[in-house]
Amino acid sequence: MLEYKGVKIHWLGHDGFAIVGKDRTVVIDPFKTRKSYYADIVLISHEHFDHLSKDDLKKFLKESTEIIAPKICQHELSSFKQKKTFVSPGETLKRDTLEIKAVPAYNINKFAQPGRVFHPKEEGRVGYVLKIDGVSIYHAGDTDNIPEIKGMDVDIALLPVSGTYVMTAEEAADAVRSMKVKVAIPMHWASIVGSRADAEKFRNLVSGLCRVEILEAE
Repeated sequence: MLEYKGVKIHWLGHDGFAIVGKDRTVVIDPFKTRKSYYADIVLISHEHFDHLSKDDLKKFLKESTEIIAPKICQHELSSFKQKKTFVSPGETLKRDTLEIKAVPAYNINKFAQPGRVFHPKEEGRVGYVLKIDGVSIYHAGDTDNIPEIKGMDVDIALLPVSGTYVMTAEEAADAVRSMKVKVAIPMHWASIVGSRADAEKFRNLVSGLCRVEILEAE
């Protein structure tokens, strides 16, 4: 767990996080979680099973929880009774003092088959920039080092490092070099693809650029 200016960031494994502020808890992409938090808001980056896991999602929901996800998730989430809001890249939502911006997440050089990437831009998958209690947090989702990351200014960046479907450690380090970020946390390792070695490589590559925290999954 990392605490930054009063905001607690718990890594749930893979791309999953619980972000706990003074009076709001936001959960992102829970998958194969051992621990659960009752979420005020759940953010889903896209429809793939390791990001939209119905069984895991149920662990975090209360009646008043709002689920926010890109439009590509509408069918998968249709059975949930909670309030649902579907977003497009570039859209910003405000929930009292909480601000949530959906940002693009897509591949440019990770191919499922010749000529087709795993996460095509036109399908509208997202990452999020969350502002909670004065702290800005970027959750990249499943993405490569895309042009939209350049110039991003956040306190904390949650970045995939495993390669195959997302940025490699080297590509994530290049992303950090193009951003303004105080703390970087590697994700998308230790499940599906990637290992602690990818997280360590990322930390070594950005040494001196920003603080890097390799969290233990809860």
